[in-house]
Formats: sequence, structure tokens, C-alpha cells
Amino acid sequence: MNVDIDEKDLKNGLLGLVVALVEIIKDTLRLQALRRMENGSLTQDELERLGEALMDLDAAITKMKVDMGISESVKAVRNGLDRAIADIVEGIVSPDDPKRQAVEAC
Repeated sequence: MNVDIDEKDLKNGLLGLVVALVEIIKDTLRLQALRRMENGSLTQDELERLGEALMDLDAAITKMKVDMGISESVKAVRNGLDRAIADIVEGIVSPDDPKRQAVEAC
């Protein structure tokens, strides 16, 4: 059995996944920076450098998505990951929910 794979779709999908993971790491770093800022464990100089670094990373990611034409691929990966995480959290919070059990049975 032969499987036809469009090289462009494969490339966009893989790049979309990598960029989505970089975005998730960036979001995590941003949250960690906010926590450290609220705790007062960062100096003003560290806050400024961190803010600039995160803005530079945002700009680089945006440019990469536009230049490579993968904005939609990244969005699709992020949406899929968001749904998967929401399902996992829901399963932890409400493991005995009858609606959830009905969906899982399908």
C-alpha cells in the first residue's frame, strides 16, 4: 500500500508543531516571569531585559510564521493541544461526569 504524502504539507505540519511548541515554552516563560515579578525576586534591570527578550522572541516567531506561511498550521496545532489539555483537565476534575463517559464511549 502506497501512501501519498505532500512534501509541502508535511513540512508545514512539522514546522507548525515546532513553532507551536516554542510558543508554549514562551508562554510558560512569560508566566514564570510574572510570578517572579509579583514575588519581587527580579530587579528592575532583570525585568527590563526579560521583557525585551520576550518581545524579541514574539517578533521572531511572528516573522517566522509569516515568512514560512505556517500561521494556520501553528494555530491548528495550538487548538488541538488546547483541546487535548482541556479534556485531560476535565477528566481529572470531573472523572465521574456522565456526559464525559458518554463521549468517551463513542
